[in-house]
Amino acid sequence: MTLEPVHIKALSELADRIDRCLKPDGPEEDGTNGVMDILERLKELKHDGKVVLKAIGRLKRGRVSIEKMALSQDPFPVTYSCDSGSTTTRSFDNGLYVDFCHCAMASTPTDLELHNRRTIVAATYTPSYSVHIDTTPNWEILDEGASRSQIIRIQPGLLNKRIDRIVHDVALYLSESEHILWLKDELDPRGFFIMDGPIYPKHLMYWMVIGSEEVQLLYDPHTERILQNYIDIVDHHIDKKLPFIGFVKNPEDMQIMQTLRKEGMKDLPWLMDAQFFKNLLSFPPYLEEKKRYDRYITYTNWFMQPNQFYERMLGTTSPLVKEKLRARYPHEYYSLTFFVVYVPSKNLLFKIEAPYGLTQDEGMRDIITRKVLYDIALSEIPGTLKKADSIAKIQVSERKQIIDRFRYSRVDTSYNETRWGEYDEDR
Repeated sequence: MTLEPVHIKALSELADRIDRCLKPDGPEEDGTNGVMDILERLKELKHDGKVVLKAIGRLKRGRVSIEKMALSQDPFPVTYSCDSGSTTTRSFDNGLYVDFCHCAMASTPTDLELHNRRTIVAATYTPSYSVHIDTTPNWEILDEGASRSQIIRIQPGLLNKRIDRIVHDVALYLSESEHILWLKDELDPRGFFIMDGPIYPKHLMYWMVIGSEEVQLLYDPHTERILQNYIDIVDHHIDKKLPFIGFVKNPEDMQIMQTLRKEGMKDLPWLMDAQFFKNLLSFPPYLEEKKRYDRYITYTNWFMQPNQFYERMLGTTSPLVKEKLRARYPHEYYSLTFFVVYVPSKNLLFKIEAPYGLTQDEGMRDIITRKVLYDIALSEIPGTLKKADSIAKIQVSERKQIIDRFRYSRVDTSYNETRWGEYDEDR
């Protein structure tokens, strides 16, 4: 049964009442003054004496014309991007968890030989030591050397919750980092590299830092290998002074808002950092310029997040990490830096990440900013990143074909899966 007109009317009236409570009445009420006060605090935001966030260079809000930016020249002759497709983690009645990730790299202009190179990782987990998994310690080469595959196993007993997510992350981050390192020396040194999402495997690093008894990734060699891979990727780009970014399409950070609350700003209207940045970079609703939303992109200066676990993982966070991970540069070079881009016409906000080892140079910050604005002006999501997603994606029918190969294991289905079926997620 669908909603009747009387129900739609009632729901609409409730929405109107809630919306009226938040209606801005003018310049003083639209939040502009408030966001500018907060922006000023971001020049150097501290908590308990430690710097949480600080601006690189001067604080600013920039605005560029989409039309003029799109008609300008790409500052790089070639752009590369890497992405992976996944079956998503599947659990079976016999206790097995498995996820297949398939990584590909794309370029603009198109390089078909590069596009054909693939890295495939099957990550598995079962809590029982008595179950044998036929892992592959070395890469298995296929397609006449154009592709390679590997089965890995997360050690039994290390995961007692969040198993689906962590098995997926291990498969994803291992396939992507290995693929980038495999091909890094074959890429044009004049190029620009875009990673899909953050530049570090944040979720895995989080579980390594907190030391939960339920998730003991600190003791799994595959997570150590993944972290070393990402350090090696950063080192390679700093060595060669090659610009690369992480393009975060759905930033979920809350650290700035949480810190401001801890520092006395209890009445902030936003929970997520992205909500604040959208307000900071929006056109005030009382200005005539609001009618020209579709003409502009707005953006911030670069920020640095020191004292995070990214560089601390190389220091004293844990004995294992301190002894085994290799890094060529001072810990500060691995600090996360970022700037934020907002497309008002679509109400889309993107976070652009890069390591401080690159962005400490003003010229590098400027060329990365210009390149990102150029790509967004052309197609919102950088075209090369879309291309990589298209190449790497595992379609629903293909996922079913892969999972149906399990003849001795039965998928552990739930009522919701039976009711709704599988849908083609954007992964």
